[in-house]
Amino acid sequence: MEKIDLEHKKILVTGAAGFIGSNLVKRLLKDVKDATIIGIDNMNDYYDVSLKEYRLQEIKTSLQSDQSVAENNNSWSFMKGDIADKATVDSIFEQYKPAVVVNLAAQAGVRYSITNPDAYIQSNLIGFYNILEACRHWPVEHLVYASSSSVYGTNKKVPYSTDDKVDNPVSLYAATKKSNELMAHAYSKLYNIPSTGLRFFTVYGPAGRPDMAYFGFTNKLRQGETIQIFNYGHCMRDFTYVDDIVEGVVRIMQGAPEKKTGDDGLPLPPYAVYNIGNNQPENLLNFVDILQQELIRAKVLPKDYDFEAHKQLVPMQPGDVPTTYADTSALERDYGFKPSTPLRDGLRHFAEWYHDFYIRTV
Repeated sequence: MEKIDLEHKKILVTGAAGFIGSNLVKRLLKDVKDATIIGIDNMNDYYDVSLKEYRLQEIKTSLQSDQSVAENNNSWSFMKGDIADKATVDSIFEQYKPAVVVNLAAQAGVRYSITNPDAYIQSNLIGFYNILEACRHWPVEHLVYASSSSVYGTNKKVPYSTDDKVDNPVSLYAATKKSNELMAHAYSKLYNIPSTGLRFFTVYGPAGRPDMAYFGFTNKLRQGETIQIFNYGHCMRDFTYVDDIVEGVVRIMQGAPEKKTGDDGLPLPPYAVYNIGNNQPENLLNFVDILQQELIRAKVLPKDYDFEAHKQLVPMQPGDVPTTYADTSALERDYGFKPSTPLRDGLRHFAEWYHDFYIRTV
């Protein structure tokens, strides 16, 4: 692979007010020197916009109050805009000519794709096409983009390997993410654009997405509502803490697939795909049990909370899969990294953040 030094580079992060995007920006500001970091996000109301504003404020605060960040001499610019708008994307590339692009902007969520498919076509297909076209006309050293473990569908073979065929998506969301991989491959082949897709596995942590189970469960339990546990609790999820995801992204940003020429004199596509998961799936009932313990510990819920009265086992939902389980051997081989944050540690960080954000500030 081609080594990329991020120092002195212009780096574009799309979806910069999102869960992973904002954490990535904070990490780059902390660890990279003399970089120009540009963020774009459309700030849509798929979930509480105040969370996105909070994340942006956290970035601003780190720039103002963290001495080590200030000493790195990085610049940070944020634009409210939509990557589905070609003129917006083109203007950013024309102005900044980024060397590294991390495309995290996407309409997320499996169930929402059933009721609002248009949002997925706009952001995940048209938006990504606009990014690829811009990378074609303003060449980049590396395009890194978010895929998803959802592309594995109901694959029976576990753990999921990037060598597995993934031709049977069970949701439109999954289909758009597989499409991203196919589109990136075509552009890598045609225009020699180094690109790496990252299949994320159930990312969680502080200031995450409220539509994710751990966050939604917490909201409902706090309000005295009943939580529904799908497939009667017989689901396994490879929960991956957000700091582990960011560590993987930063490492991969610095290693672009190598440009090579084939026997026909044409480029071999400089293209790669990796799983980033915890490689240790957890039973959903065990996950809920740990979550409730940590919510009590963080004083989000009272010690005598009756969980059994607020828990309902229900059938599988359309678009869901029973198991996600990442084979991370390629990530370990190429980048010497394997996510390892224990579930309890990650949920403890979330519960403490939730208390500070929703309860202490009231």
